[in-house]
Amino acid sequence: MNAQDIHEKFFRDGKLLVIPKKLKSKQVLFAYLQEELAKKGSTFTEKEVNAFLAEVYDDYAILRRYLVDYGYLSRDQYGLEYRIEEKR
Repeated sequence: MNAQDIHEKFFRDGKLLVIPKKLKSKQVLFAYLQEELAKKGSTFTEKEVNAFLAEVYDDYAILRRYLVDYGYLSRDQYGLEYRIEEKR
């Protein structure tokens, strides 16, 4: 599954309907979100990450957590600064 497939299957009107259950689909989704966020810069505050993710999905906190847990974003020890990680 590629980014186009993910977008067609899981997005409507620019909003994510559901987070995929399959690991591979999640990875493609997270890579897509990482690419979109990277277009805006490489370092962000938590507020900026939240604002970006809230445009995509109502539960932006779970998306932020997944992006960090799966290695697409990193954050400083205080959670104040988020960085785009190298593409996987």
